[in-house]
Amino acid sequence: MSIILDGSGLTIDKLVRIARHGEKVELHPDALLRIKKCRAMLEEKLQAREIMYGVNTGIGEFSEVVLTDEQVQQFQRYLIYNHAAGIGDPAPIEHVRGAMAGRINVHAHGNSGCRPEITLTLLEMLNKGVTPVVCQKGSVGASGDLAPMSQIALLLMGEGEAFYQGQRLPGKAALDRAGIPIPYLQARDGLATINGSNLLTAMSAIHLWDMNRWLKQAEIACAMSLEALFANMKPYNALLHELRGFPGAVRSAKAIMKCIESSDLVTGKLKTKVQDAYSMRSSPQVIGAAHDALAFARAQVEIELNGVGDNPIFIPEKKLTLTGANFQGSPVSLPMDMAGIAITMVCVLAERRLNRLTNPALSVGLPPFLTKGASMFSGMMLSQYTADTLIVEQRMLSAPASIGSIPAAADQEDFVSMGMNTALKNGQIIENAYGVLGIELMAAAQALDFRDFTPGKGVSTAKSVIRKHVAHLDEDRPMYPDHNIMQALVKSGQILVEVERVVGSLGKDY
Repeated sequence: MSIILDGSGLTIDKLVRIARHGEKVELHPDALLRIKKCRAMLEEKLQAREIMYGVNTGIGEFSEVVLTDEQVQQFQRYLIYNHAAGIGDPAPIEHVRGAMAGRINVHAHGNSGCRPEITLTLLEMLNKGVTPVVCQKGSVGASGDLAPMSQIALLLMGEGEAFYQGQRLPGKAALDRAGIPIPYLQARDGLATINGSNLLTAMSAIHLWDMNRWLKQAEIACAMSLEALFANMKPYNALLHELRGFPGAVRSAKAIMKCIESSDLVTGKLKTKVQDAYSMRSSPQVIGAAHDALAFARAQVEIELNGVGDNPIFIPEKKLTLTGANFQGSPVSLPMDMAGIAITMVCVLAERRLNRLTNPALSVGLPPFLTKGASMFSGMMLSQYTADTLIVEQRMLSAPASIGSIPAAADQEDFVSMGMNTALKNGQIIENAYGVLGIELMAAAQALDFRDFTPGKGVSTAKSVIRKHVAHLDEDRPMYPDHNIMQALVKSGQILVEVERVVGSLGKDY
């Protein structure tokens, strides 16, 4: 069944289904009527020679320059040319598809003033798999993602490049092969395609989806390490966290306990300490804080996905044109900076548990570095090094971009969100996080091999999945293949799928 875009109701889940999994999209009939109504109003204003920013004026520093009738027709083409000024490798196809879906949803409000042909062409491109080639870098996250969105708009003139059926083609060739007519650009059409923070918002939505699933795997890894370290499980009683009141901590404690259900650790058969180290007993509070940070970011991103991010904005019911800054990326970049910090924080926590698993002074009887051949063998000593270097990189990437404004356009655009930088670095943060967590999961599985008791159902399931991909470290071998395999395994979500199949949901997906 197609996902219907109507200006509201576009969730992170739906965007991921469109962007990553190629679900078909439709434009709601009422949305099409709104787009036509708004366009009719704009054309009336053009005929009346009403001055409208970006329609019959220049932009940025040239916003006070009024264009002639002849220039109005040409302006949109040159606008796209000079803004298609990005740099770097092509953005992932799912990111560009997400941006296109978000832009269609903006148009669906009927406040952007473009011709319906523009919106319907973007829709056809999504449904027929024509994805513009878009440089990853170049947006400052204000006035929208102008540089990358302009590379999308080039296709609307039969120019630029696109991926189609696994090939990188000239834009016109891709559209011709897909049977999509070229709409070309008339007054307002170009700016209505590019003037919103749609790419950074789509990237943020996809990252939040992945971050949420990563946090659930962090709870599985935590449960495995707790079992291997004979943890006192009283700190994971949900009642404790309900008394404090943070919903993320309650969620996390419940998830960890689901993984440990039926373990000898919760029956009293195993001797535990009265109180464990912070990296163990404060795991629900730390992971829970990350859940709460992501929940705020999710709310902000979904507001943006369903809002009118454009400039100018037309209100047909009032015959009104409003200029402002609804393209500004700060409402997304600020919470997404926090989301990246949250993932890094949980990685730091995971590494401290990894240290306890490998350190004989802290591991409650486990062999040094999780190898029986200590001195001849170094076991997982160097695996911790790898986790450490990933985390140091994450810490550097966690510096907020949302305070990094550099003025542009002769100081007309003198505060920008730098939200694209936030989105780009969050992609690197989560990629490293897969590696850090993969190493903790591998170490916890190794540690559990040395224990003689019955672990929880979720923990047993996770260990079984890991052992299908990485063998027990009996004697030293090159570890980089195992590290890469575990990073890919965490990224795939296979461990999460199997654990949730056995114990039930560890928390809602986005």
